[in-house]
Formats: sequence, structure tokens, C-alpha cells
Amino acid sequence: MNDLISIPCVLMRGGTSKGPFFLASDLPADRGQRDQILLSVMGSGHPLQIDGIGGGNAVTSKVAIVGPASLAGADVDYLFAQVRIDQQMVDTSPNCGNMLAAVGPFAIEAGLVAASGATTRVRIHNVNTGKLIEAEVPTPDGQVAYLGDASIDGVPGYAAPIALTFMDAAGARTGKLFPTGSPRDTIDGIDITCIDCAMPMMIVDAAAMGVSGYETAAELNANAELLLRIEALRLEAGRRMGMGDVSTQVTPKPVLISKPNAGGDLNVRYFMPHQCHPSLATTGAVGIATAAVTAETVAFTLIGGRKLPAVLVLEHPSGRLEVKLETRDGKMIAGILRTARRLFEGKVFAKPFAQMVCAA
Repeated sequence: MNDLISIPCVLMRGGTSKGPFFLASDLPADRGQRDQILLSVMGSGHPLQIDGIGGGNAVTSKVAIVGPASLAGADVDYLFAQVRIDQQMVDTSPNCGNMLAAVGPFAIEAGLVAASGATTRVRIHNVNTGKLIEAEVPTPDGQVAYLGDASIDGVPGYAAPIALTFMDAAGARTGKLFPTGSPRDTIDGIDITCIDCAMPMMIVDAAAMGVSGYETAAELNANAELLLRIEALRLEAGRRMGMGDVSTQVTPKPVLISKPNAGGDLNVRYFMPHQCHPSLATTGAVGIATAAVTAETVAFTLIGGRKLPAVLVLEHPSGRLEVKLETRDGKMIAGILRTARRLFEGKVFAKPFAQMVCAA
């Protein structure tokens, strides 16, 4: 085993995602070398990620890199990496709000943040977007608590609640809430909303794509014609949003919306971007809810809009997710309840750089 690269690692579930968490100091500072290590660790380039610890699905092929804060007012830096399954590619352009749920607990247990009282507030600087998110982590007796009575759809059982507050999510990637300059655009005769709030997204009424929006994730993933149409729209939406050629990027994320059918405010199907999410991304929920309360967007038109403060219930393939929206200091903030769990800790092994290059 001496010919392999050994790296300290903690595998954690954050919300409805999971993946390895690393201290920034344990990975190379050089981005190219760092990405090669992540590709090797996750087993990228194989549908089952058989030669790595990835789970063969976009929600289980994620990485969090955490270190001391580089932004005033923050406690830690958090860099998110989406590692492609089918290709040897690492995308650090988006944030991931589900993995974000585990950043606070990881930072406290790694000694980056001191536990304070029954609940510790961890101010997280998301390096991908430059945005600040506050996490309220249960720390009774000065230790992170993972067990509790909170539950989130898409994760079995119960756990301790972690409250996430997105302080100013607008313009996470492009600097603008509506990067095209309009809350509504038309591409190939289909009305869409291009929004950048926590996550760049393209929101479209499911009916306009010839589906109900109530299909299961598996049914949508099997609809090859639909996926091709969505991708064509996404590529043009990305261009109009000023993001250039997004064919090798995971953003903007496509979102199909429809009227609720289980007592919520809006039914959603969120794509990552080439597979339907089995539940819903936290960052996606923030952006979708924001669109729903903003005049003239596709979402606002579909549900008739909502006034702030408001709690919006978003239905997804695994259940529901609530987003609390309000204003603070003239800016909209969004709150979401998540849970997290530490799964194992130890060392993960990557191939030497020479072998990685040859394999690629």
C-alpha cells in the first residue's frame, strides 16, 4: 500500500447527499493535482465508480473541502466539488446545500470552530459562490449531537436538526438574480426563468415539456427524448446567462415545476443536470422558492405568488421540503432545516499522479 497516496478523510451524510470531507491542508494546493486525487478517490469514469468510494449517483459523488476562513465574518471556508461519474471531471462552479449541512459538524469536530453552548453557530464561507451561510449545530455538553427527533424526506429515520440560513443567495455565480436581465425568457417557444439564487437554474413548466411533473425520478431518467430536449434548453439558457458553453458544467440546473398535488405550494423535479434528483437540492430549493415569490417568473405565474415572510412547501420525488423566506437589512434570506451524520473516518487512498495521468 506504500505506492498509494494516503489522505485523512471523513465520510459524512449532509442532507440527502453524502461524500468525503477533507481538510484543505490535507490536499494539494495545486488545483490540477487536487482534482486528480478526487477523481481517483471517487472512482470517476466508471458508472459504478467501482475503483473508488463514490456511490454511482450524482448525490453520492460529492466532495467537501473545509479550511480556515478567508473571508471576514466567516468561521470556515467550504469548497464544494461535484465529481462526474461518467467522465473524469471535477466541477467546482456550484455550491451544494445538502453537503453544506455537514460542514458545521465537521468543522467543530476538526477543531476549526469551538463548540459554544447548547447550539453552536458556524458561519460558513462558500468559496464556490463567495456567499455566507449560517449553520446552527446542536452541541450539548460541548460536542456535536447527531441523534435527535428531526426528519427530512429522502433520508430514513431521525437525527438532530441543523438550521441553515442563506444570508444573501442572489447572484451566487453570475452576480445577478436574473442573469438574462428578465424574470422570463423564451427559448424555442418555451417560457423559462433563468435565475441565479444559491444555484444557477433554468425553471420551466413541466407541461411545456410534455410531461406532468409528477413522474418518478426513474421515469424521467428513462425518458431519453425529454432529457435531450432539456439539455438543449439548458445549453442555450447557460449561454444567455453569460456562463458560456456549459456542456462540461453541471450548472445551470434544469427544474421542471407543476402545481402541487400533496398539499404543498409547488411540485418540482430538479435535474443535476442529466439525472433527476431523487429528492431536492437545498440550494435548488432556495432558488425555486425565491422565484415563486418574485413577480413574472414561471413559478410565480404558476402558483400566483406569495408575500413575505412566507414558508413555501416544495414537493419532490421523496416528499417535501420547506423553505422559510424573509427579509433582513433589505435582503431576502432563506432558512432550511437539514440533518447530517458522520459515517466513518480514517484514510482514503488515491493512485499516484503518474498512474492517474495514464488512466485519463
